[in-house]
Amino acid sequence: MKRILMAVCKQEVGSFNPKPTQYTDFEIRRGAALIEDLRAANTTTGGAIEVFTEHGNIEIVPTYAAWARTTGGLVVQQDLDRLVDELLAEVRANAEVDGACISMHGAMASEEEGDPEGRVLAGIREAIGDVPLVANLDLHAVVSQRMVDMTDALVLLHTYPHVDMRQTGQRSAKVLLEIMEGGAKPTSARVQIPLLARGDQLITATGKFGEALVICQEIEASEGGLAAGINIGNPFTDTPDLQSNIFVTTDNDPERAEKEALRLARFMWQHRELFVADLTSLEKAVQLAEATDGLTVFSDAADSTASGASGDSNAIFRGLLDHNYSKKALLPLVDAAAVAKAHAAGVGATLSLDLGGSIDPARFTPLSLAVYVQTLSDGNFTYEGGLPAEAGRTAVLIHRQHAILVTEHIAASVGLRIFQAHGLEPTDYDLVVCKSPNGFRVHYEALATRIVAVDVPGSTSANLKSLPYTQCVRPIFPLDEDVVPPFALEDE
Repeated sequence: MKRILMAVCKQEVGSFNPKPTQYTDFEIRRGAALIEDLRAANTTTGGAIEVFTEHGNIEIVPTYAAWARTTGGLVVQQDLDRLVDELLAEVRANAEVDGACISMHGAMASEEEGDPEGRVLAGIREAIGDVPLVANLDLHAVVSQRMVDMTDALVLLHTYPHVDMRQTGQRSAKVLLEIMEGGAKPTSARVQIPLLARGDQLITATGKFGEALVICQEIEASEGGLAAGINIGNPFTDTPDLQSNIFVTTDNDPERAEKEALRLARFMWQHRELFVADLTSLEKAVQLAEATDGLTVFSDAADSTASGASGDSNAIFRGLLDHNYSKKALLPLVDAAAVAKAHAAGVGATLSLDLGGSIDPARFTPLSLAVYVQTLSDGNFTYEGGLPAEAGRTAVLIHRQHAILVTEHIAASVGLRIFQAHGLEPTDYDLVVCKSPNGFRVHYEALATRIVAVDVPGSTSANLKSLPYTQCVRPIFPLDEDVVPPFALEDE
């Protein structure tokens, strides 16, 4: 019976979010709890567990899982060290294995360290030796050469918004088994693209990016194709490796891997002008919402709690008030101080509060408002994918006809459950604000009459030129003019 080591290390940070991620922001599972708690979840880990379990002749060796409850700012270095040390200690204690399947997001960083995933993979490789090691990643990972060197294959998500987490875990497990048992000899190619991609053309069901990912799927389905993916990076994790990449792994065919990777890189570069976000001014967005019959969804990508932002932006709420929006709006907000005052006042109280700007005051000025406390809770609920959410103490506050879901901690406001768990049904409102660039579409597209990407300030703004980059690859499109890619645009 073959022994396969499993470990999980996941966080997506926003370098421009002033609130750091701490050790206490992570869920930790050790040993068998990794399997018990993630087996059924819509995660890459759950998909890999399913494949290894169904194989029947695999012993899963679960070691350590750490995943952040939501995205956040740069990880505190001593907390990152603790996480990595704990993970590697568990790996070393279980290092006699025949292979390893590691689940990562890939966009973690601290103020001092831009490549913690490379550090983790290097430590795992040192512990387990020269046995097959496959890692699965989000397509928004920021990938270093060290990550490539330490693995036999990288398997990436193929959808945006992401719906194929479990399937990607299954794919990575099958690639590992193909190497371990099928005799496959992985040969990989990487092509780097000086591109930061945003906008609706990344939506794989309808956009140009989806055409490229179909090519990846065709490569994987072909004889000798093990893995193919397009990594567009998280443009808010400002580290020296931030750019886009193509990864192709074939079975003992390096020439084909290089050829296919170049084909995909040229496709992405040819269409780079499409991968720029089309944003609507706040005033125009409010006018559109006012004129819409049915549900309007505003995408507040600039304060995306699914991309590394602080969640305390009140910019859209301020715009609704300034532009006299007359219908009912439902909005999420992170503001621990406001929650504390609401809990102290109690349900049914009316009080004056400062809302917003509690974490990122350089970007957002608090709004002083009179609010009614409709409900209070502990903020615990379950996301659509099955993972637990701990938003901290929570309050539903009413100002005029509008409802604001205010949480103590950052929580991803992508799906419906964050609202429904607190007695709020999004379809009861005329306008819902989602702090997400596109992930919300999985849940809202069938419900919404209109979706608007709003141009407001924030640490994860899709207006990339508004952000203070200092470390990413330069020159890079669209931040710079006349960018030349490091590969030929046609065969020479």
